[in-house]
Formats: sequence, structure tokens, C-alpha cells
Amino acid sequence: MAKVSPLMFLPPLIFAAFVAVAAIGMLRDDPDALPSVREGQPAPAVAITEFPGKTPFSDADLRDGEVKLVNFWASWCAPCRVEHPNLAALSEEGITIYGVNMKDDQDKADAFLGELGDPFAALGRDEAGRMGFNWGVYGLPETFVIAGDGTIMLRFAGPLTQRAIEERLRPALAEAAARGN
Repeated sequence: MAKVSPLMFLPPLIFAAFVAVAAIGMLRDDPDALPSVREGQPAPAVAITEFPGKTPFSDADLRDGEVKLVNFWASWCAPCRVEHPNLAALSEEGITIYGVNMKDDQDKADAFLGELGDPFAALGRDEAGRMGFNWGVYGLPETFVIAGDGTIMLRFAGPLTQRAIEERLRPALAEAAARGN
């Protein structure tokens, strides 16, 4: 009788593990949404450096009693360019948006805002990506709805399209406003 190697069972076990992970992923309410452990939690510390010529923001600003958005973006990010007109429209509606320019060249970021406009009430730079890491940012752009007490009500990964604004962002803004401070 031939000797059976335990390694012979490794490929089927790896395949079974893959199938199990995929099946669990499909059971989520929205399989396209990236999960966020930050929702419902206090916003992590603001760790930005100055964006020359712009007003910075701080932890205290996130907890000032007002609902706001925090948007992570970069000039090299094509989806950031796509969502920018929507951020401008939200800003014109009176929604406060704080910007975090992440891992970007200062001159290119200035040119981006010069070309497309500046929808940010306050803006800082996250040159090393430390703040983005602490906030759980997967990629750019990402936008967070922050309640007046500093609680993250929504993390939205990807560009804010009209559909995303109506279906996800506006309900989260309303929930944040209803929460009060």
C-alpha cells in the first residue's frame, strides 16, 4: 500500500477556506460596501500639518456641536476629481466640509484646487498617511459624516456621486443632525 502524504490534503483545504470566506462575504447586506469599525465611534485624533494659505482644523472642531464632513483626497486621485463638483455643491448648500490632502505634492494639490475650486471650510495635509491610517482609510477618496459630538456616523469609500449623496450621505447627515450634541 502506498504511503499517503499529509500535504496531499493541503490544496483542497485551502480551496474550502477560500469558498467559506467568499460565502461569508456574500451574506453581508451590501457586498460592495467596505466595512468600517469607526462608525458609531468617536473620530480619531486629527493629525494634520498646515496646508499653506488654508485654515486648519483640530479635534475640537470635530466636536463643536455642528454636523460636518471630513473628506480625504489627493490631486493624483482620478475619482477625487470626479467627486469634486459634488463636494462644491454640498459646500454651497452650507454643509461644512473639512479636507485632508493625503500623500500628495503640495504644488499639485494647489493646482487641483485652483482648477476645480476649494469646497473646504478647513484643510490640512496628511503627508505620511498617518491620520488616514488611524481613520481606517482604504483608498481615496473617502468621506466621513461627523455628528456634532465628534461621532462618526458614516464612512463612505469612493467618490460621492449624486446617487451616493441621496441614498447614503443625506440620510447620515439627517441622523447626525437628529443626534444633537
